[in-house]
Amino acid sequence: SSCSESCRPGFRKVALEGKAVCCYGCIPCPGNEISNETDMDQCVKCPESHYANTEKKHCLQKVVSFLDYKDPLGMSLTTIALCLSVLTVVVLQLFVKNRDTPIVKANNRTLSYTLLITLIICFLCTFLFIGHLNTTICILQQIIFGGAFTVALATVLAKAITVVIAFKVTFPSRVVRWLIISKATNSIIPICTMMYLVLCAIWLGTSPPFLDQDAHAEHGHVIIMCNKGSAFAFHGVLGYLCSLALGSYTMAFLSRNLPDTFNEAKFLSFSMLVFFCVWLTFLPVYHSTKGKVMVAMEVFSILASSAALLGLIFAPKCYIILIRPDKNSLHHIRNRPHSRRNKPIKT
Repeated sequence: SSCSESCRPGFRKVALEGKAVCCYGCIPCPGNEISNETDMDQCVKCPESHYANTEKKHCLQKVVSFLDYKDPLGMSLTTIALCLSVLTVVVLQLFVKNRDTPIVKANNRTLSYTLLITLIICFLCTFLFIGHLNTTICILQQIIFGGAFTVALATVLAKAITVVIAFKVTFPSRVVRWLIISKATNSIIPICTMMYLVLCAIWLGTSPPFLDQDAHAEHGHVIIMCNKGSAFAFHGVLGYLCSLALGSYTMAFLSRNLPDTFNEAKFLSFSMLVFFCVWLTFLPVYHSTKGKVMVAMEVFSILASSAALLGLIFAPKCYIILIRPDKNSLHHIRNRPHSRRNKPIKT
């Protein structure tokens, strides 16, 4: 053209209003488009697996990425999960070693062991969210995460109901004694677990989780991640867990002021409040993030809510066992004034 310079690669021609047809301007290729020749009329869009370089001359292959153990974020979450898992194992060993002491017996040893083992699974299940992924892992992520929390919250619910039965109900004392000694409240755990398995069966039968990729979350990267499949089912599981937490909080709140030496109702209610806060915060943050940050947010929520259960429920007991063993004796209990109506049955 005699009135226009040639458009370099990375630009395309555009007609100039009021000028001759042979006169044109040059504008850069937009977005993820390129031009690798001179005087191109249209830019060419790069495939989803590629991105345009800075000069908009070539399409470059996107780097496949995921939340890896080698990433600073993945490494931090892995370290936290390992430390909390080891800490839970130590607490479990401490409880087993002191299984015949009043504080361990007073709060139902079986339920305490169950809760601690389940919390270990909660911490370890976060490793399913980090590293290489496939469809099987995507399914296991949600099944194990939801199942572990179902058992944990059902155990807390059983603990809270046991305290309420021991102090608040108006059943005859022999009925209360039978309910506690027979550990009938422990049946809450398999019942709640069966209900969760029904939810899982519906989820997997309709729209199960699958391996997906996000080519837009990070420039130059294709993020490999797990798609929940059915968002309704995922939120349904979270709703079910929150309903268990609400039931546990209600039962614990009813018995928070009962005059037992080792009454853990206050700690149970506090742990449920923290659980609610974590997951209510999780939902808006989760839906406002993308890529690896979204996955990391879910992992962090699992770790935070599990740590709340571990710390708020078991830290006071560990304090008495390790720091104040004088309070963990029958002599201390017998010399302590009691105003309760029913003395709890040790299990």
